[in-house]
Amino acid sequence: AIQRHAESQGLAVVREYGGHGIGRELHESPYIENYGLPGKGPLLKPGHVFCIEPILCLGNPQIDHFDDWTTLTSDRSLAAHAEHTVAITEDGPRILTLPAVPA
Repeated sequence: AIQRHAESQGLAVVREYGGHGIGRELHESPYIENYGLPGKGPLLKPGHVFCIEPILCLGNPQIDHFDDWTTLTSDRSLAAHAEHTVAITEDGPRILTLPAVPA
C-alpha cells in the first residue's frame, strides 16, 4: 500500500529501510518492507506491535551512506521519513502514535 500510494504521487520508496516489530527491544521481527506485492508481507496477528517507517524521495531511491549515520539519496534528491506505531488488536489495527483528540 505504501509503494502504490507513493508512486501514485510521483514519489519513490527507499528500499534499504523498513518498518519492524517493537516490544521488549526497539527493533524486533518482523521486518516490514515499504514496497512489494500485496499479500506478500508478514502475516500480522492480534498482539503484534510494529512501526511503519517509509522513507520517500523525489528522485532516485538508491542511497549512499556516510559516517555510519548520514544517509543521502544517490542523486541528492529531497527525501522524507515518517513513522507510526501500530498495534494489531482483536478489533483491527490501532495507530498508537496519532495525536490525542481534544474532548
